[in-house]
Amino acid sequence: MDFAMVTAYQPIDQLVPLARAAEEAGFRAFSVADHVVDLETVATPYPYTPDGERRWQTDVDWPDPWVTVGALSQVTTRLQFFTSIYVAAMRNPFVVAKAVGTAAALSGGRVTLGVGVGWCREEFDLLEQDFSTRGRRTDEALDLMRELWAPGWTEFAGEFYSCERLVMRPEPPGPIPVWVGGLSDVAMRRAARHDGWVGDMASVDEAIAIAARLRALRVEAGRDPETPYDVVPALTDALRPEDFVRAFHGGVTMTMTMPWMYYCGPDAPLQDKLAGVARFGDEVIAPVRALLA
Repeated sequence: MDFAMVTAYQPIDQLVPLARAAEEAGFRAFSVADHVVDLETVATPYPYTPDGERRWQTDVDWPDPWVTVGALSQVTTRLQFFTSIYVAAMRNPFVVAKAVGTAAALSGGRVTLGVGVGWCREEFDLLEQDFSTRGRRTDEALDLMRELWAPGWTEFAGEFYSCERLVMRPEPPGPIPVWVGGLSDVAMRRAARHDGWVGDMASVDEAIAIAARLRALRVEAGRDPETPYDVVPALTDALRPEDFVRAFHGGVTMTMTMPWMYYCGPDAPLQDKLAGVARFGDEVIAPVRALLA
């Protein structure tokens, strides 16, 4: 069982010390959120709250994910980075491939693209991208980007995106894993075709059921279920090391968390957050690894 620190809604000037603290405490990864803008008024309901209201206040920072990853990779050596969740279909896939590939090159391959189709129609409209085709365009863009990240020349002819023979450099040092987010059946099936799934908040029992569902879908899609595959929810009721171990044995490979939330509130000062990260490493990460050794 591995652990990822969630950085959504955190002030941008806290990200460097939090990344250093996460690496020191034994976190495997750092998750980075994505919105280009935060619109004051949207008609589209937010899909992950009962009332459709957004979880965050309008004064939170939304730094560009790949600029953030490139910077944080220079102050860490082992910490991995993934987006939770990056809405590729709001952008041109050549620009996305360039940004992700550059971050992978700068970090020495410590990058995973966590991708979803997005929920906010108004943000798509602002960026002049079609909301109604976002699922199909995401699938095609992922195929295109894998080719752009591979060594050598690329030619591509798709429904939405095409290119004549070209090369994109710098090349990533190796394949870039793709994790897919979302809770719908379509999202789960898309995730089963790639390298992992990034979820939302879930109980241990819910996460175990999702892991079993993904395993079945991978078999259905012709994927070898024994191939390494990440299942990454945010566990809501895992409080003791034994809870995380149970999730791991149920197919969860990593959990996302804001570790200071176990010890202090969400608006704690930086020093309290850093103390919470270190304490979580001592009281949760180290014991979980000992139990699984």
